[in-house]
Amino acid sequence: MELGISTFGEVTPDHVAGKAVNAHIRVQQLLEEVKLADEVGLDVYAFGEHHRPDFVVSAPEIMMAAAASITKNIRLSSSVTVLSSADPVRTFQNFATVDLISGGRAEMVAGRGSFIESYPLFGYNLDDYDALFTEKLEMFLEINKHEILNWKGQFRAPVVKQGVYPRPLQESIPVWIGVGGTPASAKRAGRLNLPLIIAILGSAPKHFVPFVELYCESAEKEGHDVSKLQLAISSQFFVADEMQKAVNDFYPSYEALMNRVGKDRGWSPMDKGSFEYLRKDGPLVVGDVQYVVDKILGQYELFNNTRFVAQLVTGHTPHKDILKTIEIYGTKVAPLVRKELGVAKS
Repeated sequence: MELGISTFGEVTPDHVAGKAVNAHIRVQQLLEEVKLADEVGLDVYAFGEHHRPDFVVSAPEIMMAAAASITKNIRLSSSVTVLSSADPVRTFQNFATVDLISGGRAEMVAGRGSFIESYPLFGYNLDDYDALFTEKLEMFLEINKHEILNWKGQFRAPVVKQGVYPRPLQESIPVWIGVGGTPASAKRAGRLNLPLIIAILGSAPKHFVPFVELYCESAEKEGHDVSKLQLAISSQFFVADEMQKAVNDFYPSYEALMNRVGKDRGWSPMDKGSFEYLRKDGPLVVGDVQYVVDKILGQYELFNNTRFVAQLVTGHTPHKDILKTIEIYGTKVAPLVRKELGVAKS
């Protein structure tokens, strides 16, 4: 099983037209984080796309390119690319360029996004939410397969016998489908024989077992080899050498994030009781080394997943503590998980 990290690049908004000091500092911190993740032997680092003042990453490919120049082995991904509001041609060119810079380490996680700001920002109608993703994913996959593109769809001008360049160093850009629990998304990924990454954030992991079964059944129905399917599980994560330190360091950032987002979505306020339930019986992977190892292995027993992605929540946590959790993850957690599963470092 591969072990990785994802980040949304949380930032304290500058609320200025220029001289965005907080954003500048946060971007430098993200690059320091991915460099450390590479040095401690983690397998993948992913940047999530958002178009909000509280997240600094709106262009994952640019962050991936910067990361490629300072890392050697770690795979670099988005998490997710909001393909519904992007141009598939330009998106492919960006990822292919990252692949060339990184020596063949680029991946893309395609999704519809957990927020909707990008749709009006780029001139799309939310009534077309699903149709946009379906068409643009199909177009991207076509570009990924063929150098010369012939394409006609509903949401953009046709392309007639035009080459799309550059081409990646890899045979093609690995494309994952990122989902939060919609059955139609699992069916789509299985039907297309694409790797699936599930963000498990608010429910017990066991509730997602039927979702994974649906993914496999859809793949099998289309004649794909289910044994070769790739599945990633993503959960919010923090590890420290001592349990109470992990809880104390993580909770303020987690509470702030969930209440900020929850205010827009009508969620109940996050409190310590809800947090402890989610940490012990839910998806949160927060604790000391052995606790975190057991949680990751528990998910593996449920899903037989090929990748675990630790989603960092960083808003109120000092940067030095984020770096420490990455160090512990790579040097203590990862070796124990790999030993237990009998796998070597990928």
